[in-house]
Amino acid sequence: MESYRTDLECLIMATSRMRDSVERWLIHESMSFEGVKSTENTFQVLVKHAGPYGIPIDIFEPKAQQGILVIGAKIPLKNNQIIRYRGFNEEEKAKFANKILEFCNSIEAISKIIVEDGKQKISVFVVLDDKENINQQAMFDAIDSVSEKHEKTSRFLLKTF
Repeated sequence: MESYRTDLECLIMATSRMRDSVERWLIHESMSFEGVKSTENTFQVLVKHAGPYGIPIDIFEPKAQQGILVIGAKIPLKNNQIIRYRGFNEEEKAKFANKILEFCNSIEAISKIIVEDGKQKISVFVVLDDKENINQQAMFDAIDSVSEKHEKTSRFLLKTF
């Protein structure tokens, strides 16, 4: 009797392979990381000190986009910036979001304004979506890139907001 794998079984195996690869690459580079529980992602790890600026970086595969690896970092707004942002009306929030979007586009980063732990944060991301080229070197290049984009965005926020 032949055994056939279901689509779900193949998906679980592919996800497990990507997670295993990411964890193996991090261990190979002696980087400290921990698993993060997420309902939105197939897997997610937090690297505590990464890239040239030694910042926390998330690496994950979104459930909605299997086979894609996302590397991202969060820039928390300072307390005075949060107070100012919360005082914005909807139009001012939209202008602020557009300003962040334009800046992040200029540095080739995907961005999103999020609320986490009751604080507004700007997330910057790099997406690796070419399955054949998701490898150790590409991931570490993306980590370095996200670290630099985090620093540039942080400086932009300090100067303009």
